[in-house]
Amino acid sequence: MFELVKFDERGLVPCVAQDFASGEVLTLAYANAEALELTVQTGEVHFFSRSRDRIWRKGEESGNVLRLKQLRIDCDGDAIVALVDPAGPACHTGERSCFYRELGDGDPDPVPHEAPAALERTLRSRAAERPEGSYTVKLLDDPGLIGEKVEEEAEEVVRAAREESDERVAEEAADLIYHLSVLLAAREVPQAAVMEVLNGRRG
Repeated sequence: MFELVKFDERGLVPCVAQDFASGEVLTLAYANAEALELTVQTGEVHFFSRSRDRIWRKGEESGNVLRLKQLRIDCDGDAIVALVDPAGPACHTGERSCFYRELGDGDPDPVPHEAPAALERTLRSRAAERPEGSYTVKLLDDPGLIGEKVEEEAEEVVRAAREESDERVAEEAADLIYHLSVLLAAREVPQAAVMEVLNGRRG
């Protein structure tokens, strides 16, 4: 099944691990044919360690395995993307992604596509830790209030779209997305489930 893969002179191909649900890039490593076969057979991503000169199952020591959802190959056949469900941080430093630093000074600025997944993780954290005085916790404890807030914010988006600036539309839409995300979290419905419904409606 790997006849389309163009391995390099060492028999390796770069493999990017990407979060299946959020699209976040988690790590980059290399795989040989055996590692790819083990990945498909076991459903957990295997790489080839160039420093240790052996195959390794990602997370074999930490337990932070990458459960395979899909393998994709690029147009030239010389790179692979593994779409995965991560069991924990992908980086050995404990960071969610190995790509947590920006070239230059400081931490990288958040980018738009990371916002939904970051929000979902924050909501899960609030639900688990329940910090005192948290507005999110107040909403999670009152399902009726969440519903009222979603209705209220939806009306405000419509009004802003009819009467106000594009900036105000974006602000009100952000409020709606936040409250809708809390509603989903309260029902333990992952965002990915909503996106799968949307995917099913394409075409």
